[in-house]
Amino acid sequence: MRLRRLGRDGPYVSEITLGTMTWGEQNSEAEAFAQMDLALDRGINLFDTAELYAIPPRAQTYGATERIIGNWLRSRKCRARVLIASKVCGPTDWCPHIRGGKARLNKAQITAACEASLRRLGTDYIDLYQVHWPERKTNYFGRRGYVAADDGDATPIEETLEALACLVEAGKVRYLGVSNETPWGLMRYLRHAEQAGLPRIVSIQNPYNLLNRSFEVGLAEIAERERVPLLAYSPLAFGVLSGKYLKGAKPAGARLTLFPHYTRYSSPLANEAVAAYVALAREFGCDPAQMALAFVLRQSFVGSVIIGATNLDQLRRNIASADLDLSDELLARLEEVQARYPDPCP
Repeated sequence: MRLRRLGRDGPYVSEITLGTMTWGEQNSEAEAFAQMDLALDRGINLFDTAELYAIPPRAQTYGATERIIGNWLRSRKCRARVLIASKVCGPTDWCPHIRGGKARLNKAQITAACEASLRRLGTDYIDLYQVHWPERKTNYFGRRGYVAADDGDATPIEETLEALACLVEAGKVRYLGVSNETPWGLMRYLRHAEQAGLPRIVSIQNPYNLLNRSFEVGLAEIAERERVPLLAYSPLAFGVLSGKYLKGAKPAGARLTLFPHYTRYSSPLANEAVAAYVALAREFGCDPAQMALAFVLRQSFVGSVIIGATNLDQLRRNIASADLDLSDELLARLEEVQARYPDPCP
């Protein structure tokens, strides 16, 4: 497994990251243990979680994924071999079980959230602590069309970064990252870090896949020039790029079968694009999911690709995408499909 560096002086992480959000909902603790064992054996050193998980978020499973990881770390006694990334929630009026539905990115709440994550994980430090989404009113989670709005009493980015910096100074967090952030927001974090002598953001975790290449506009340049690489989530677009949902199929136990309200990658136009990508993969003798992952992996602005799986066979096949080389002809054909279906799913 090849390693790539986060930030100017951040950690070296495996080019594939193990995503964990199904643990405690779609996956049992025993299944999660088996996934972590396999990932570690295959050279994956970064596991990504969040206080929010398991997904979909609900009070009964809040923090369950972190607790499972903590139990595994204690069982396997391998903390030094694994980098743990977690996240603090932004405003959560849609999650009333998290801080009364009034989560903020201020010092008091960030500190409390980090302390709770540390207890669940059973560790003294988190390697990469990320802001899950902004507190201000802006575009994330697929929202189109920016509408200028008064942020009211939203916590300024500067205050959020200062709160995160205190966790670094206390030794509870080693590196800082953001997620679901915009070009303006990322540059604001970087500017304040430079001006105030605070820790720099070392990574940005945003969606990126063949159906959503919006990161390439604006953020890719920042990732390259400022050395803040992308931790690409949803590289298979909720699994639809595997082709398993084509023609209305609803595989038993699959995410969109269980949770059909996740419609971000299920529009008619998206289905047309997926059919074209799957046909192309088969024409070139590739597994559609591996092709989609390999496309993300080859992007120079990507630090690591976050893969999730609900069974070991999926995980093995997804990890194997790191060894798939895409020919120039296939890459050109992928661009032809993208030109016909330009970013149908923001």
